[in-house]
Amino acid sequence: MSGQSQSFILLYIILLPAVFAALALLAPAKWRWGQPAALLLGFTGNLVLNLLVFGKTLNFACSWGGAGLEFSLRLYNFSGFILLSAAILSFLTAVYTSAFAGGKAYSRLFYTGMLLTLTMVNGAVLANNLLVMLFFWEAILASMFVMIMVGGKNSYRTSVKAVIIAGVTDLCMMLGIGLVGYLAKTLDMEHIKLPVESLGLAAFILLSVGAVSKAGSMPFHTWIPDAADDAPMPFLAFLPGTLEKLLGIYLLSRICMDLFVFEHGSPISFALMTLGAGTIIFAVMMALIQRDYKRLLSYHAISQVGYMILGIGSALPIGIVGGIFHMLNHAVYKCCLFLTSGAVEKQTGITDLNRLEGLGRKMPITLTCFIVAAASIAGFPMTNGFFSKELVFDSALESGLIFYIVAAAGAFFTAVSFLKLGHAAFFGKPSAETEKVREAPLAMLAPMLILAAACLTLGFGQSFMIEHVFRPFLGVSGEHLDVHTNWLLVGISIALLILAALDHYWGFKKTGRGLNAADHFHYAPVLHTIYGWAEKKRLDPYEVFRSVGKGYSNLSLKINDGISRCYDELAPRAINGLSSLVRRAHNGSMTLYVIWVLGGFLAAVIIFLML
Repeated sequence: MSGQSQSFILLYIILLPAVFAALALLAPAKWRWGQPAALLLGFTGNLVLNLLVFGKTLNFACSWGGAGLEFSLRLYNFSGFILLSAAILSFLTAVYTSAFAGGKAYSRLFYTGMLLTLTMVNGAVLANNLLVMLFFWEAILASMFVMIMVGGKNSYRTSVKAVIIAGVTDLCMMLGIGLVGYLAKTLDMEHIKLPVESLGLAAFILLSVGAVSKAGSMPFHTWIPDAADDAPMPFLAFLPGTLEKLLGIYLLSRICMDLFVFEHGSPISFALMTLGAGTIIFAVMMALIQRDYKRLLSYHAISQVGYMILGIGSALPIGIVGGIFHMLNHAVYKCCLFLTSGAVEKQTGITDLNRLEGLGRKMPITLTCFIVAAASIAGFPMTNGFFSKELVFDSALESGLIFYIVAAAGAFFTAVSFLKLGHAAFFGKPSAETEKVREAPLAMLAPMLILAAACLTLGFGQSFMIEHVFRPFLGVSGEHLDVHTNWLLVGISIALLILAALDHYWGFKKTGRGLNAADHFHYAPVLHTIYGWAEKKRLDPYEVFRSVGKGYSNLSLKINDGISRCYDELAPRAINGLSSLVRRAHNGSMTLYVIWVLGGFLAAVIIFLML
């Protein structure tokens, strides 16, 4: 195959899912397997194409829109890695979705949205021009809106919230791209390298806002827990749990490694690490008190982004590799965890942890997958999450003790909340609602088993991943990436896991329920007040701005009503009163007229003398 023919594969990677999205949308309802077939064939074809080009360097460019603009695509080591990871994980999610959503009223639109989202993600990752990337990046909003909206009666409000938050941050990114183009005199990503100063600093911040928002970082996260309540379950595993993490962290990595001169110890590095640390601790503390399976997982999806930002923000090779490795690991174990919640929802019809208990006996394979994925996210030794977290811990400690303390505290609370979740849902005596539950169908179990196996494989194969994937793909040489084991940090991590287990045991003995084992954190003196504010959404930036906007609107309406009242009521009354007074003054009396004349003359004289 010629180089030119191979370059056209980049277009096929973008267009193929879009073609099958059209087929899924237009397939006649009488074709029972038409829509699932379009879904699975689209994701399968995407996976095959990405396997064909993996490891290659390809470029494609053509004129686009006139004015000298180019539709420029580029496949190289890093973008190929992201595309293949997205292709594998989305394929597994599609197999699962076909079993979960098959026959449901929303399946047609949801399948179409999934395929269109994959199209846009592929385009954004392959884009070698910031304007082309922005086009695909923005288009994700439309498919995201559709996939959330079809969830139920309350989902429209959540979809609007998601689009508003993403739209505002995307506007920031749009302004950042404009500044980059002005400073670099080009929008080709491989030809940009700007200093982080003056307007360059503003461009860096604006682009980073768009990237971390797409990844689900605080404070742009609040639509994700709402989507856990309102959107179809596969949405959580597919977009915020997997593809948006890959896309957002991919762009953040490109910003820090390629587009700007990003240095360790700089103020912007400190700011990025602070954002990561805050996301870790605040989101995991919210996860700790949740009593819904999916909502708890959604907060952890937010918290884990903090580790990625913390590692990349350190600007150290070990931190960047750790952050990107954790991005991949998170996509694997978080996708698996969301699929276990979907299996529970499919088989029981509920995700409220107050009504779930003893499912482990009824769903042993789902339980096994949950245990492996939960151990991975908690950083249990020899799982994939353990190794990537240790790399981030190393970079955090080198950057400042406080960053390491926050990251380690996040790991402790992660373990505590998953002990609570696992105990509440899978252990104990089955309740009346779970007594007759059966294991999920094979089409749902197979993706979970593959992902659980990947958690262990990536853990045991971490040396291979670092040596043969991240070092060459990121251009990090051996002398710049020391991955020796810091046994002190490993010992602290293991001690934190043991402490989390002891804390759960004590909380369970105190309350008698696994679900309530972490309540001592919820009702602690200071935390209880903060949690109260959070549960009433007083700490939700979206709701705060919404309340401010509502208050401004109400004030404006009152001012407008007041002005209208002046014109419609007070002014006519004043004119009528003045007219009545004038009529009374002019009653036909000659004496009164003389007095008016003399009074007016006297007033004129006084005014003349005063001037």
